[in-house]
Amino acid sequence: MNRLLLAAYPKSYRSRQGKELLACLSEAYPGRSWPPPREVAALVRAGVQARARATVDDTTRPWWLDGIHLAALALAALALVPYLQDVWHWALHIDPGQHAIAFHFSGWYPWAAGPTRIRLLPYGLLPLGCLIALLRGRAWIALPAAAAMIWAGATTHGRTLFGDEGKAGLSYYGLGAPITARDLALSGTLCAACAVPALCRPSRLRRRSYRWLAPVVLAMFVAGGLHIISVSPAFQRGLFVLEVAALLGAWAATAATGDHRWLIPVAAVAIVRTQAIVVRPDAFMQSFPDLVVLILLIAPLPALAIAAQRRQGQALAE
Repeated sequence: MNRLLLAAYPKSYRSRQGKELLACLSEAYPGRSWPPPREVAALVRAGVQARARATVDDTTRPWWLDGIHLAALALAALALVPYLQDVWHWALHIDPGQHAIAFHFSGWYPWAAGPTRIRLLPYGLLPLGCLIALLRGRAWIALPAAAAMIWAGATTHGRTLFGDEGKAGLSYYGLGAPITARDLALSGTLCAACAVPALCRPSRLRRRSYRWLAPVVLAMFVAGGLHIISVSPAFQRGLFVLEVAALLGAWAATAATGDHRWLIPVAAVAIVRTQAIVVRPDAFMQSFPDLVVLILLIAPLPALAIAAQRRQGQALAE
C-alpha cells in the first residue's frame, strides 16, 4: 500500500528515491501496510510540491500557455460533470427511466422506451471529447468540440441530435445560480481557452497519459450505477469537496514554486461562477450556504497571487 503514496511524486523522483522512501517507511512503521494519517498527509503534500517544482523546471513551454491549458482542462471537467450519468447510460444502452437527469426534457434515445421525442447523442459527449483531447495535448481537436457546445447552447436546431439536454433545467452545481448550456459563459470561456493553445505552439502542450481518465470513468460508473444526478445533495457535496481539494492543491503548488500558472484555472472557474451569480442573483440569494461556498471557492484567489509573489521574492533574495 505504501507504493500508492509514490504516485503523488513525479516519475523522475520515483526512479531516483522511490526505493529509499519505501525503505524508510518500512523501518519507521514495521508491520504496517499504511503509515499514520498525519504521515500520509505530509507525504502527499510533499509529492504535490515535488510535482509542482518539476513542472516549473520544465522549460519546454511558457508558464502562461501551461496555465491556459490547465484552465481549459478545468472548464471541460466542470462542463462534463453533470452529464456523467447520462454518458454512462448512453454508452451501455441503459434506460434510466425515472432516474434520468433532471432536465425539462430528459431526452430519450431511440433504443429506450419513453416519449416520442428522441435524441441521438448525449450533450455530455462534447465536453468529454474536449477533455480527452486536452489531456492528450490536442487542442486543435478540443476547439471544434468547444465550438459545438456553443452552437448547441445558442441554437434550437439540434434538438434531434442532443434533444433539449442542457438547454433547460439545471446544468451543473452553480453555487445557487444554476448554469445551463444556453448560458454561453462556460462554453465560450472554454472555447477561448482551447483556441489559445491551438493557435500558439500546439505541439508544445503537455501530454498526459490516458490513465488520467480513470477517475472520470470511475465517476461515470458511480453516477450511472447509483443514479446520482447533478441536483442531488450527494452530487453537490462531492463536487464541493473535489473543488476545494483542487484549490488546496493549487495553493500548495503556488506557494512552493512562486509560479503563477495555477492562478489561471482558478481565475477561469471564478469568472464563470461569478457571471452566473450576476445574471441570476435571485437564485443565488435564495440560499445563504451558497454564499459560504462561493467565498470558500473564489476568495483564495488573491491569497494565491500573494503567495506566488512572496515565493518569488524569497527566491530572488536567496
